[in-house]
Amino acid sequence: MRIATVHRSHMTAVSEIWPVKLNLPANTPTADFAVGDWVLVDPETRIVLRRLERRTLLQRWTQGARTQQLIAANMDTLFIVASCNDDFNQARLERYLALANEAGATPVIVLTKADQAADAENFRQQAEDLQRGVAVVVLNAKTRDAVRVLAPWCKSGQTVALIGSSGVGKSTLLNTLAAKPAEDAQRTGGIREDDAKGRHTTTSRSLHSIEGGGCAIDTPGMRTLHVSDVRAGLDMLFAEITELAPKCRFRDCTHAHEPGCEIQAAVAAGLIDPVRLGRWRKLLEENHSNTRSESKARGYKAKDTRGRRR
Repeated sequence: MRIATVHRSHMTAVSEIWPVKLNLPANTPTADFAVGDWVLVDPETRIVLRRLERRTLLQRWTQGARTQQLIAANMDTLFIVASCNDDFNQARLERYLALANEAGATPVIVLTKADQAADAENFRQQAEDLQRGVAVVVLNAKTRDAVRVLAPWCKSGQTVALIGSSGVGKSTLLNTLAAKPAEDAQRTGGIREDDAKGRHTTTSRSLHSIEGGGCAIDTPGMRTLHVSDVRAGLDMLFAEITELAPKCRFRDCTHAHEPGCEIQAAVAAGLIDPVRLGRWRKLLEENHSNTRSESKARGYKAKDTRGRRR
C-alpha cells in the first residue's frame, strides 16, 4: 500500500482495492512515515510490517525539532508553486529549490495567476535565473490549459508534490489536475490585498490521483523555511558560484576580499549578481549552523564566508 495521509495519531493508505486506515506496531510514531511511502501491510490486521526503501525524500528542518520533518516521499517531480504578484520572492524560491535538489526530485517552478499579472514573462525570467536549466511554466491554475502544460510530469506512474507558500494556488491547481468534483475538492482561500500573502487552507499532506494516470501530493503552505543538511542542493542551486570556487588562488578563500578570487572577478565582470552572491553566503551559513553535529562529524565542513583579515 501507499501512504495517503499522515496525522499525529493515525495514517491512511491506498491499495489497488480501497483506501484503509492503518495500524502501527507498538511504539512506532507516525512521524517516521511520509505521504508517498510504500509499505507492506498485513491484509487482515492492517498493521504496517515494513516501510520500503525510498527513492526520493523531501524533508525540512524546523527550529526546536530533534529530527527533520518528513514532507513527501517517492516523488519524481516537485512543483514549486509561486504566484505572479507581489508575493513572488526569489530568495524564498531558492530555499525551495535547495530542498528539491537535496530530495533527489526534479524541480519545476510553476507560476500561477498569470491572468492577473501585467507582465507574467518578467516573473518567468526572474525564476529561470535562479538555477541553471530549471523548468519554469506560467499558467492560470483554474483553467484546463494547466493540465495540458503540466502533462509531461503527470503521466502514468509519475508522482508530483506541490510545495509553496500559502495563497499561491496549490489547492486550486490540485483541484484542476485531479478534476475533482465540488464536494471532493480541496478547500481554497483568497489572499490579503495589502501584501498578496495567503491564508492556510490545506492543513495536512495528502496523496491524490490526477489526470494522466499520475499522483500528486498536496502540502500545507510553509510560513518559514529553514535550510539544513542541503549542502549538495545548494551547490547545484548556485552552480555558477560553486564551480568557480576551486579556481581561487587560496584554498581557504572567503570570496570576500582576497586577491586572485575568481568569484569576485566574476562579480566585477558582471557574470555573477552580487545580490545573489549575498544570498548564497546567507544560505551557506544557515545550513552550516542548522546541520546536525553528527552530519558535520562525517566530514561536512563549510567555509567561513563572513570574511577575515589575512
